[in-house]
Amino acid sequence: MPAARARRRARRSHAPVARQTAGVAGDRSDDSVSVSSRELVVLGTASQVPTRTRNHNGFVLRLDGELVLFDPGEGTQRQMTLAGVSAARLSFICITHFHGDHCLGLPGVLQRRWLDAPVRPIGLAYPATGEDVLDHLRRASLVDRSDEHLLIRHPVHGEGPVTEVGSFRLTAAPLDHTVPAVGYRLDEADRSHVLPDRLAALGVAGPLVGRLQREGVVVAGGRRVTLDEVSEVRPGLRIAFIMDTRPCEAAERLAEGVDVLVCEATFVSADADLADAYGHMTAAQAARLAATSGARLLVLGHFSSRYPDPRVLAEDAATAFGDVIVAHDLQHIALPRPQRGATLR
Repeated sequence: MPAARARRRARRSHAPVARQTAGVAGDRSDDSVSVSSRELVVLGTASQVPTRTRNHNGFVLRLDGELVLFDPGEGTQRQMTLAGVSAARLSFICITHFHGDHCLGLPGVLQRRWLDAPVRPIGLAYPATGEDVLDHLRRASLVDRSDEHLLIRHPVHGEGPVTEVGSFRLTAAPLDHTVPAVGYRLDEADRSHVLPDRLAALGVAGPLVGRLQREGVVVAGGRRVTLDEVSEVRPGLRIAFIMDTRPCEAAERLAEGVDVLVCEATFVSADADLADAYGHMTAAQAARLAATSGARLLVLGHFSSRYPDPRVLAEDAATAFGDVIVAHDLQHIALPRPQRGATLR
């Protein structure tokens, strides 16, 4: 059987119940291997205990040429294979905390990259308090220590910028869990784009277009044309990734004005006391976070095994927010185009 056909059959056989969820924003989803240059790939949606239809936690953001892996739980390497994500092409890994369902897949992912003889280093952000745990995970992969320079560590000591990932700025902030945990945010800078119709109307063509972009002003048709006259500022994409935490102000700051909020929803409101006791959120609390922060799309994950039917999570979230995807394993979600009132310059 051809490899591509085998992968498609494997994905169909692992399609979880969540695909049948009614009332969620499924129009952005594609269960086949996507060719979108910007998408969220769901590797796993279980919390502490995996199930027959939910692997341990894990997400990959495909951002043009960058692949960013979040919280590689146990089984991540296999889920990446089923989802069509190459470990060799990963450019960055973010770990929110060192509970096993968020990090035990790291040794396998690192060892797979090393087997492929990578040349490009990979960055790794993680809570600084977990340095010793990271050392154990790193040694568990039994990789030649001479390759240590290929793993660039970015320990998170507090709220603030971490590093640049491609065209995105990565920031982090401590959250409120039972162990030290952080949330992440990726911000792309707004960009200026020239408008072909305005260029044509003002007679700017050929080599003059490149010169205008470089120098900011040209003379065309006997008049002075500035870049501001023919360009539009388009907003960059903003994404927040918030896993294990109680509702807190840091989560609100991370989620403020994002296009996509990927958030844990371990419990539903009927079990809010358990959510608080174990340092988690309900689906309704995640939805309220999305609503108050002005997020455009909410993607829920990290579900307790006590909820085999994802509809209860969707119904809980629907009490506070409209555009919700209750994620399922091996789902590909196209990221929306940023919309923050693009205006002419």
